[in-house]
Amino acid sequence: MLKDRHLIEPGDLSVSEINEICSLAEQMTVDPISFQEVCRGKILATLFFEPSTRTRLSFEAAMLHLGGTVEGFADASYTSSTKGETLADTIRVVSSYVDVIAMRNPKEGAALLASKYSSCPIINAGDGGHSHPTQTLTDLVTIRRLLGSYEGLTVGFCGDLKFGRTVHSLTQALSRYKGNKFVFISPKELCVPDYLVKNVLEPNGVEYRTVERMEDVIGELDVLYMTRVQKERFFNEQDYIRLKDSYILDKEKMKMAKSHMIVLHPLPRVNEIAPEVDDDPRAAYFKQVKFGMYARMALISKITGCL
Repeated sequence: MLKDRHLIEPGDLSVSEINEICSLAEQMTVDPISFQEVCRGKILATLFFEPSTRTRLSFEAAMLHLGGTVEGFADASYTSSTKGETLADTIRVVSSYVDVIAMRNPKEGAALLASKYSSCPIINAGDGGHSHPTQTLTDLVTIRRLLGSYEGLTVGFCGDLKFGRTVHSLTQALSRYKGNKFVFISPKELCVPDYLVKNVLEPNGVEYRTVERMEDVIGELDVLYMTRVQKERFFNEQDYIRLKDSYILDKEKMKMAKSHMIVLHPLPRVNEIAPEVDDDPRAAYFKQVKFGMYARMALISKITGCL
């Protein structure tokens, strides 16, 4: 069903397709050896027009673990785009060499544009503040692996909710599952965008609320999804100084949380999670990185038709 399909945003996948990918990813976490030759002879191109550590290396590791090979670039300054080549032409060229392309681009809509000119499947690895569907698959695999389900959960998103593409993508995905509630924790300057409320939450009857203090709600959460409060998003530095410490997760705040709550973060972190939290068994963000590789292994194997 997924063979030769593009993945531009989480909505491109049905609920059953998401479940299929996540189930396969879980199988791969248990028995990775059984899948090490699945994509033998296939080539993945990683086209990263924007810096990335985890996402790019995760895609590359995923393909290598499946027995395939990788080519591409991590710095657009070494490509013909510096000579004025259009994205459309770059995609036409690269797609003639490979079986699947994972692309990150700072411009919203770039992945959709690329899909119109590609002769092979395009996987969106992040396009500006728009969407990051493979991070969403990563998050869903992590949640189900650690909590047993991604239904009936109270999920808190904390930090930059206005510009955070990972927050937008995961909210859209979890809204499709029964019984999930959302708590959006942020300063007013970085609150969840109206389009998510009007196009996703309200039409689906999803219960949600917005708050400014983490301490007021952390005890209710099954998942706490942390993101960085970005100083550059504030017009007034005094507001940033006033609010920034409210969104640092530390041991004291963790004492208020449920014993089974998990803490996720798309990474990189700066100071929004204190290092002292890393040793807490509920800190799942480094496990999340590993699950991300398996999520991408499952996706690649399905899109290339290898499984």
